[in-house]
Amino acid sequence: MPSATGDRVLTLLTRTAHDSFADQLARTDVSWLIMEADGSLTGDSGAGVAWAKARPEAAWGTSDLFREGAPLAAFFRFLVDCPSLRWYQSPAAGYDAEPFRLMAEHGVRVSNAHVNSLPIAEFVLRAVLDEFQAVGKWRRQAEAFEWRIHDWREVAGSTWLIIGLGHIGGAVAVRARALGAEVIGCRRTPSASDPADRVVTPDRLGEVVGEADVVVLSAPATVSTHHLVDAAFLDAMRPGCVLVNVGRGALVDEAALLAALDTGTPVAAVLDVFGTEPLPPDHPFWTHPRVRVTPHNAAGGIGRFQRQADLFGANLDRWLSGRPLEHDITDAIKEHRR
Repeated sequence: MPSATGDRVLTLLTRTAHDSFADQLARTDVSWLIMEADGSLTGDSGAGVAWAKARPEAAWGTSDLFREGAPLAAFFRFLVDCPSLRWYQSPAAGYDAEPFRLMAEHGVRVSNAHVNSLPIAEFVLRAVLDEFQAVGKWRRQAEAFEWRIHDWREVAGSTWLIIGLGHIGGAVAVRARALGAEVIGCRRTPSASDPADRVVTPDRLGEVVGEADVVVLSAPATVSTHHLVDAAFLDAMRPGCVLVNVGRGALVDEAALLAALDTGTPVAAVLDVFGTEPLPPDHPFWTHPRVRVTPHNAAGGIGRFQRQADLFGANLDRWLSGRPLEHDITDAIKEHRR
């Protein structure tokens, strides 16, 4: 199959994305190559298409690819080897996975999405409130039909250290400040528009980590952030501090974290990302009383589907007219290991 029919750009997407948004994304100069739930391909006409003959110019990755049983591996294997591919739109902000690097090296433009900041920020706020209010006590007491009250910590007046003050970290900062928290942001290049009370560069983290009641990790995985949270970092944390990781598992030295948790600091670790995913069944995080495990699901808000479609539609128009893509991260992918 050619990469386009006449002047029409052949675009790969999943059956779920096609059936949900094809009407919104209809363009006279676009045709669809649809990946079915079983990993097979179907053209606009409804006829099957062999993977070996598929020649899309563009591809749209969507969140349904990451559900259990979806043919995610086949999708990315095809993309990194597809000679006709010129542009890939990702549904997420992260770009440290190997397929992104391979596509960029093969001349494919890659754009990411910042549509998950809202649900991730809500996840972080909910997780911290759970810990501050000791919600687990109420749940256990309700199961035992016990009527007992307890005092709990307030977000107002607390100090939050947010490491990685991009779209996700910024969204967390805005919401934490709205509840009365003081926010210290950390990023390589501070800006006057950063939604924080103070911003420090990574080399000054040691000066501020001891001030934080909450530490939120929302930075990408790079050489410089690998095991950022190590034994020294954990030892410098304030007693009673809550650690939340919605960035990447590589940011945390997991062995050091387990040792620190056993001493009581941090008081709790809310972990949505891990060094190995899925988290192995025998990993001690599953049963540690101070760890809250979620399956890389912080971005699970249902509003993200429409936001992904809106962004892809806008970028599709940019691609068709030869204009620069929004959130084009091709060059950043090549440099992200720094």
